[in-house]
Amino acid sequence: MNELAKTLEDVFGFSSFRPGQEEIINHLMQKKKLLAVMPTGAGKSLCFQLPALLFENQTIVVSPLLALMDDQVSGLKDLGVNAERVHSGMAESKRNQVWEDFKNKTIKILYISPESLMRNEMICALKPLNISMFVVDEAHCISKWGSDFRREYELLKELQNHFPEAIISAFTATADEETRSDINNKLTNGKGKIFLHGFNRPNLSLAVQQKTNNWKAQLLEFLENRKNQSGIVYCLSQKLTEQCSEFLRSEGFNAYPFHAGLDTQVKIDTQDKFMTEDNVVVCATIAFGMGIDKADVRYIAHISLPSSMEAFYQEIGRAGRDGMEADTLLIFGLQDLFQRKRFIDMSDAHDSFKIKEHKRLDALIAYCDSATCRRQTLLSYFKETCETCGKCDNCLNPPQMIEGTEYAQMVLSAIYRTGQYFGSGHIVDVLRGVLSDKVKAKGHDTIKTFGVGHTATADFWKTFIRQMVSANYLLINIQRYGALQITSKGEMVLKGEDEYFYRKIEFNQPIKSKRIKPETINTETLDDEKELFSALKSKRLELARKRRVPAYIIFPDATLHQMLLHKPQTIGEMGKLNGVGPQKLEKYGEAFLSIITNEKYSND
Repeated sequence: MNELAKTLEDVFGFSSFRPGQEEIINHLMQKKKLLAVMPTGAGKSLCFQLPALLFENQTIVVSPLLALMDDQVSGLKDLGVNAERVHSGMAESKRNQVWEDFKNKTIKILYISPESLMRNEMICALKPLNISMFVVDEAHCISKWGSDFRREYELLKELQNHFPEAIISAFTATADEETRSDINNKLTNGKGKIFLHGFNRPNLSLAVQQKTNNWKAQLLEFLENRKNQSGIVYCLSQKLTEQCSEFLRSEGFNAYPFHAGLDTQVKIDTQDKFMTEDNVVVCATIAFGMGIDKADVRYIAHISLPSSMEAFYQEIGRAGRDGMEADTLLIFGLQDLFQRKRFIDMSDAHDSFKIKEHKRLDALIAYCDSATCRRQTLLSYFKETCETCGKCDNCLNPPQMIEGTEYAQMVLSAIYRTGQYFGSGHIVDVLRGVLSDKVKAKGHDTIKTFGVGHTATADFWKTFIRQMVSANYLLINIQRYGALQITSKGEMVLKGEDEYFYRKIEFNQPIKSKRIKPETINTETLDDEKELFSALKSKRLELARKRRVPAYIIFPDATLHQMLLHKPQTIGEMGKLNGVGPQKLEKYGEAFLSIITNEKYSND
């Protein structure tokens, strides 16, 4: 057994590497720079943690979030690795002690924020230590094209100048081609090898719904029978996170808001609950989630439109990190689209940046309104192909495309006759013959198209118009406060020179699910032995609370399923399970073995 395989088994408790891990590790062991883009749950942390243990000198990991540092370090310590972190949430005396231990080389891996690392005094103190490797985790934060750009990350581009002999490695779960190039140029002058190991997450189901006036009912339908599972609901605003969490609490869910405006201690408490308990749903802005390493998040819901396809992928990637099935739902409407376009156009960014951001948003809208396999549409954005998944909403219920030229001409005519100065709400009122104060004031109750669409609902027309926008028959002019304007494609339909087809509009359709289970999991076993599984999870939670660590650090769900599948009867058999290394076997083996071997849970 070579040194890599031995360390993998003796420290991490795995008998083999996951796809893509070994070639990345071998590249680092040759002391070469790299950028690795790996899907969430693919095991990217091990790719730098394992080499770090074998290098002669120490490794520094740059991490963007305090909570992520704490979790990573807790996990490593549980494996018997000398790891520590330094951040502002620690007492000064503790920080000083960690730094002294690091200088004395009793700490092998140190986690640190980019701000702390790039201080002049820190750079000077590190140079004599001959650091073996710098790891930039969540590396998309360094790129202005990334979904979570952080200005403090830009300082990291100086690392290669300060430490020319050190290995510079970067890891992220999400980066399109432009983002990858930007990361690589900043951190390695373009000299790092880029490893791409696929964006496909087959354990995630994908679904999209058009937003109605009652998004709460739509969300509640999705969350039916999920009160005992952990999940995240993403919202566009701080106010909406409060509304959403309050609503879910009224429906019996263990729900909490999370946004930048909350007190720091409140956010820490919410995150602790989310990490340590099995049934917490967090209603959050994008302020929550990056770096959250909770393996058993079973669902992600968006009740507002994300900023881009990249951001969407990053956010849904927080579900199902244990490889088990997880569901995602995106609920969006025309107002979401207007808000996102407004955010882009009202920013202080350069025009070239705005153009690219609009293109990223357009790609997400195309995904939402796609009539084909969602997974294929999502992966194509990242230049990846796959077979039809057979489990997204479009695969399970192929949408019907309807010839809607007459409806489109009604919309286009109403927009044209009102001067292309009004948003969708006013146009819908005109189409439906609604005598609002604004309609009467503008005299639009006298135009030819007033009331021509009175037989259809307001929700129908809003969705129909949104589809026309996403298909580029209409555009939203932010400078005119969201006024709808006709494109050249729209002009052809208005003149009768082209036809228009739209996706059949249906509201409140139940979301069917056809899930893929990992081959190693016997689903019948899970159904038949819920009591045993519950007992194992209870023991895990008890141990996690005693050690004040997230439950998955004791054992992830996937390892508990291994226990169910194989039912070890001895410590030796327990030690052969994937994910049970020597350290964890010594700490927790007997506790879990006593539950498995209890006559109460025998099927004999």
